[in-house]
Amino acid sequence: MRLFVLIFTLKKVPILQWSSFDALNFKPKSITLIYLILGLILFGLGETLLITSNVGVSPWTVLAQGMSIKTEYSIGLTTFFVSISVLCLWIPLKQKPGIGTILNTIIISIVLEASLPYLPSPELFLFQILQVIVGVLIVGLGSGFYLISNLGPGPRDGLMTGLQEITNLPIALIRAIIEISAVVCGWYLGGVVGIGTIIFALGIGPSVSAGLFFVSRFIK
Repeated sequence: MRLFVLIFTLKKVPILQWSSFDALNFKPKSITLIYLILGLILFGLGETLLITSNVGVSPWTVLAQGMSIKTEYSIGLTTFFVSISVLCLWIPLKQKPGIGTILNTIIISIVLEASLPYLPSPELFLFQILQVIVGVLIVGLGSGFYLISNLGPGPRDGLMTGLQEITNLPIALIRAIIEISAVVCGWYLGGVVGIGTIIFALGIGPSVSAGLFFVSRFIK
């Protein structure tokens, strides 16, 4: 019980010996860069598992899809607009980009492209749900590695950490609010919401918090 309390009430991204001293550090330790890349690879694999489960896309994809329907722009273009809009929100939150912010986009995209043909696409509903849950947990673990490396978060994670700094609310709660807001807005605009989308929106906050806790405790 105490373990769950510690995970769900985590309010700060832990700083470890291998964490970068600053997000704008362009000469990080080798181990820091390794953990950053490992985290982003895991993040990409988790996202791909959600896609291949075939029971719903991520909340932000729902938002991009809804915007695409309303504007008649391609979903790729609206995804870009969403990312730029989120990055603009960093300015009042005083978030710093870094090489992790750049690698976030590059590595996750490569992993999605490379792993999509090889990851399972189960037909049984139970296995589809299990795959979504595993995907959410892997995204959380990957987030733990790459956020603790402190080399700059991706757009959504930067929004999460920035809002946490201002509100001092638990990371799990902040991330859940962000993802649920994206789902609601996307659904209102016409995006398609599946059971996998809902599981991701509700589970990603606790999963990221658990990932941060696990990495801080066991990866010294």
